[in-house]
Amino acid sequence: MQSSEIMNRQKSYFDEGHTKSYLHRKTTLENLKMLLHENENLFLEALQKDLGKSSSEAYMTEIGIIYEEISFALKHLKKWMRAEKVKTSVTHLGSKGFIHKEPYGTVLVIAPWNYPYQLALSPLIGAIAAGNTVILKPSELAPQTALVLEHVLSRFREEIIAVVNGGVETTTELLEQKQDYIFFTGSTHVGKIVMQKAATHLTPVTLELGGKSPLIITKDANIQLAAKRVAFGKWLNAGQTCIAPDYCFVQDEVYDAFKMALEAAISDLYGDNPLEHPEYGRIVNEAHFKRLLSYAPDAKVDEAKLKMAPYLLEEPDVYSPVMQEEIFGPILPLKRFTEVQDVILFIRERPKPLALYLFTTSREIERKFIFNTSSGGVCINDTLMHISTPYLPFGGVGDSGMGNYHGEASFRTFSHEKSVLRQTNAFDMKFRYPNSKHRENIVRFFLK
Repeated sequence: MQSSEIMNRQKSYFDEGHTKSYLHRKTTLENLKMLLHENENLFLEALQKDLGKSSSEAYMTEIGIIYEEISFALKHLKKWMRAEKVKTSVTHLGSKGFIHKEPYGTVLVIAPWNYPYQLALSPLIGAIAAGNTVILKPSELAPQTALVLEHVLSRFREEIIAVVNGGVETTTELLEQKQDYIFFTGSTHVGKIVMQKAATHLTPVTLELGGKSPLIITKDANIQLAAKRVAFGKWLNAGQTCIAPDYCFVQDEVYDAFKMALEAAISDLYGDNPLEHPEYGRIVNEAHFKRLLSYAPDAKVDEAKLKMAPYLLEEPDVYSPVMQEEIFGPILPLKRFTEVQDVILFIRERPKPLALYLFTTSREIERKFIFNTSSGGVCINDTLMHISTPYLPFGGVGDSGMGNYHGEASFRTFSHEKSVLRQTNAFDMKFRYPNSKHRENIVRFFLK
């Protein structure tokens, strides 16, 4: 079936009002969770084939997160759907104000390849909870997961959830149509194209992009714990995480100690030969593998398996490609610094990143980075963990994206907050009319 036909059927289904009831949303989410549970092994196998993810990593970073996201939405759905009563000003005496959360309609979700299960289904959950229909376009670079998503979600009526697989031409075709909302996760370059296409129809968008997320280790940090948490966050999924630390500044006094602790942490997590470790993933395809190899030609690799070992690149030129482009792989540049303010200036001179990581025990330094830099999110004394709580919105700013989601933020992203004012008929504020004798004096009294 053509994507245009699917979209038209979804729009008709939405216009008939089916998706707006609490029961429809609840039932769809419950059925989704049931289907995902029933087919969990298929997804685990697909993720292993696409990215070499172990069962434990896939469950922790993809499957388990989605179960929790659905459970959280079901628990809070009635509250989220409820109209918010708001105060009215004295000039509106007798009236009542409400904010009604209204679904947009048909939502297009374009998912990436690096977390092809989680980043496809997480926005889908928010869109369904908000009362929309969804067209999901998985990434063609994770083909096995894309096929399983299509197979499993085909159990839903296409009027509710439809999976459309294909390459760039398929995505282009979908973007040519007038969607009611577009949610895109991917590169900044493609994000700009998506936004241009959306602008043709004035379609609202959320763009979850990437960027070079900085990591800062200060001299007062807990070095051993920092090294372990950095190793976890950087080399999870072989570094192919949009919020992975992209480069690292280490204060002079602790540089050598941190480097040694980081090397020990890598060995502790992935053994002396990470290329053979069952918990260490692979690069998604040959093109990305070659790009990474150009940054670090002497890295240890298994070209046949598209695996590259964790690599520490010391003191790279700030104008070299590895410091200008998002790495998206297992290479971590390390640079020394003396003054905190120099690092802040370095970050501010560059595009706003998706995440910033700071390891310090100083609240003063913490405040300096929070208030003097801009990033999608900040994680202090850890890596990645801010993305996995449904109580914090996740999203970028500037070149790293716009809009956010997770938990209630997802519901709000896929809802239009419609203002409703109910005026009283018991009396009338006559001073607002042009024939009121004291109109200006009364208006001046209230509006000042």
